[in-house]
Parts: sequence; structure tokens; C-alpha cells
Amino acid sequence: MAATVVVGGFFGDEGKGKIISYLALRDDPEIVVRAGVGPNAGHTIQLGDRKFFLRMVPSGFVNQRALLLIGAGVLVNPKVLLKEVEETSTKGRIGLDPQCAIIEDAHVRREEESVHLSKRIGSTRSGVGACAADRALRLAKLARDLPELSGFLMDVSGKIHEVLRSGGRVLVEGTQGTFLSLYHGTYPYCTAKDVCASALCSDVGIGPKDVGDVIVTFKSYVTRVGEGPLEGQLPREEVERRGWLEYGTVTRRERRAAPFNFELAKRAVMLNSATQIALTKLDVVFPEARGARDYRDLPAGAKEFIRMIESATGIPVTIIGTGPSADEVIDRRADQE
Repeated sequence: MAATVVVGGFFGDEGKGKIISYLALRDDPEIVVRAGVGPNAGHTIQLGDRKFFLRMVPSGFVNQRALLLIGAGVLVNPKVLLKEVEETSTKGRIGLDPQCAIIEDAHVRREEESVHLSKRIGSTRSGVGACAADRALRLAKLARDLPELSGFLMDVSGKIHEVLRSGGRVLVEGTQGTFLSLYHGTYPYCTAKDVCASALCSDVGIGPKDVGDVIVTFKSYVTRVGEGPLEGQLPREEVERRGWLEYGTVTRRERRAAPFNFELAKRAVMLNSATQIALTKLDVVFPEARGARDYRDLPAGAKEFIRMIESATGIPVTIIGTGPSADEVIDRRADQE
């Protein structure tokens, strides 16, 4: 058995939390491991009437049997982590690598006081940039240095490989989106490190041969929080008219929006070696698709939109979100085999 990697295809905000929570329930992996940057990325998960806004705990917590892990490449804010562990009742089945760098209050203050980061770049002020800089300078504290985290420490990469060797499933949860990558994104309007699929693997300690599928997640339109270019950006009143007005999970800032960008989608598939596409919020663009769980029940316009994405990218759209809940999904993976 090989790992499945879920990566964002645009500028974050693609609905990865929903897709990961669905996969955690549907595919029943032994491990869900969070990769990516840190608490500057938020995932929203809706289970029935309850909503969870997570910045540290993996979105796969919805599977009560899964072991939840945080890879060595992730920057950890202990206050955020411990709060979310309590909110999700996941103590005893969550572990983090001793090599995770720790975000301290001083890192948050440095970002808040930085005109460049807070004003020009539009940082979330979560302290990740300052912490990433300190890690590169070998100044950052690690998780193994904090007594309050001692009960959570685990050899994350070792545990993942143990499960893979035994034929178990591993789901790797990415954060942000391809075009927020420090290397492949819209520099300097980007995050503090690479967030493409290869970097996510490095974050958790697996190599290319350990990966079976890379699922790139696209929303049915494009949104972006903070500064930086957004091709095709619509006026706010048009965004509101279309029902696309959203707010960031971490900062609650209003997201700018534009129609689906086929050229960016093609490049994201290329950069991530994606094998499948998860498409979210189809019901927002095509309200008649709301709640559909069978591809045959989609309206003709939605099917044509999906065919256009598949034609442009060369890979199949296998998972389709048709509503906010984790179970409002069309899963076409069996049809593609």
C-alpha cells in the first residue's frame, strides 16, 4: 500500500479540509499526517451541525480509529495545538515529531511589527515566517525541547513507514496551495516554504516511491486572501452576486475571487505530478448540483465544466464536493479504475 497526498491547487482555500475529512472516513486510513507550513493555514470541517476550524490538528480527526500525526517539517504553535486537541478530544491518538520547530510569542510579535510582512505581503501574523527564518538559522526551539509537549512526541516518519510496510493506508494532508509556494508561487506574495506535493512528502519523511496518488484540490472558482496577484479578479459586488463571498479561516479576512483558472490548474497538475483532481463547491457555481451523490444527477452545465477541467489538465476529476458536509460528495474513483 502507498500513501495518498492531498495538495492545494490554487492559493489555499480550496476546501482541502472537506476532502481530507471525506477521505479519512471513506478510505479509513491508519494514519492521517499533517504536512505543510503551520498554524497560518486553517481547514474548515463540517460534521452534521458542528463546524471545526483547525490550524494544527489534522482534518482526518473525524475518523476515530486513525492515528493523527504532525510531520517534522511543520511549524507548531503549542498553544494552538493543545487548544485544538482539547476541542477535538484527540488526546491519546495524536503525535508530533520531536523535530517540529516551535513558534514562540516572539515570532508572532516580529511578524506583527514587520511592515513588510503584515502590510505589504499580507501575512496572517501567525509567526510562521519568523519561525521558519529562525529554523533556517538553526536558532528555533524544537518540540523535543518543551516539557508540555513530551506526551505527544513520536517518530512520525518511522511510524508512517511501519504502517506502509504492513500494507496500511496513509493520508498526507497538505496546507496552503501550490501558488503560495515559496519556490513556485507568486513570490514575494507567498508563504514561508514550499507547499507542493514533493515538499509535503519531505515534511513527513516519505519519498517518491512511497506515494501512490496525488490528489490536487481545486475549488470551482479561485479565491485568495491577502495581497498578491489574482488573474480575473471580480469586483466585490459581482463576487457577492454570485454567492462566492468568503472569509479566511485563520484571519477572517475577506477573500478575493475570480472564475476557475484553467491555466493555473494545468500548471498545478504539472508541479505536483497529480494523478486525480478533487473539485469542491461545485454546488456554489451550479446550485442544482447541491447535495448530489451520483454523477448522473449533476446538471448538464456542471458535467461540461468537469469535462473542460479534465480536458485541460489531462487527469480525471474523481471527487466532487456538492455541499459543505463531509458526506456531500460524488466519488468517481471506482469508475476511473
